[in-house]
Amino acid sequence: MSEAQRKACIAGAKAGGRVLMRHFRHLTPGQIEEKTTHDFVSDADREAERAIRAELAHRFPAYGFLGEEGGAHGDPSLRWIVDPLDGTLNFIQGVPHWCVSVALWDEQGPQAACIWDPLKNDLFDAARGKGARWNGHPMAISTQRGLEGAFLATGFAFQLGERFPIWQRALERIWPRAKGIRRAGSAALDLAYTACGIYDGFFELGLKKWDMAAGILLVHEAGGHVSDWQGGGAWWESGDLVAGNPTVQQELVRTLRAAGLVSVKKPGPSPSG
Repeated sequence: MSEAQRKACIAGAKAGGRVLMRHFRHLTPGQIEEKTTHDFVSDADREAERAIRAELAHRFPAYGFLGEEGGAHGDPSLRWIVDPLDGTLNFIQGVPHWCVSVALWDEQGPQAACIWDPLKNDLFDAARGKGARWNGHPMAISTQRGLEGAFLATGFAFQLGERFPIWQRALERIWPRAKGIRRAGSAALDLAYTACGIYDGFFELGLKKWDMAAGILLVHEAGGHVSDWQGGGAWWESGDLVAGNPTVQQELVRTLRAAGLVSVKKPGPSPSG
C-alpha cells in the first residue's frame, strides 16, 4: 500500500516545486504578505499548496489534508500534511535554500514522505518500514560517534519569545563540543540532511507539524532517532525536536535537558526512536 502513497508524495512535491521555480526571484512586493510580525507568506506559497493538494486529491480523493496555508480539511486519521514552501523567508529574499515537504500520516504516525529541493534537484523520500532514499539510492544517518566533533543543524525564530533564552543556553552547552553548527532556515531540509548523513544531528524549539511531518520519517527510516528535548515522545505536540544518529541524538538530549526546558507531557504519535 505505501508504495503508491510514496509515489503520490513525490508527485505532489514536484507539482509544488514547479510552481515555486516559476516564482523564485521573480516575486514583487505586492505578492508578499506579512501574516504576523516577520512571518511572511507569498502568492508562491499559496499557489504551490493548491497545486499539491490537487495532485494528491486526484490520486487519493478520500484522504484528509493539512496545509500550512489552507489549514485542515477532511479525515484527520489519514491525511496529507504539507508545507508547500519550507524556507519562505529564504525564498522571498532570494536565498537558494528552500524545499517542498509532503507526508501522509495515519493514526500510527507517518506512513510516507517526500522532501523535494528543486533548485538542487535533491529528492528525499521514505515509506514506513521500507527505508529512505536520496535521489533513488538508499540513505542512512551518519556514523559520527558522539557529540564531540559532530556537525549539527539548528533553527530559531522570533516566535520563540520568552523561550529564546532556553535555546541560547542550549547553544552555549553544545557549541564548544560540535565542530560546526548551521542555521540554514529550512527545518525540513535540516531533517533531510540529517537523515542522509550530511548532519549528525538537529535540534530546534517550536516547530509546526508541517515542518516535521516528512522529515521525521526520513530520519527514522534512515536509522536515526527523534524525541523531544527531554528524550520523550512529546515532540509532535510541543514542536521541540531533537533528531540524529542514535549516539549523537542521545548526547544532544542529555545536553539539552540542562538548558531547563520542560516539554509538554503527552505521548507522541509514533515511537520516539
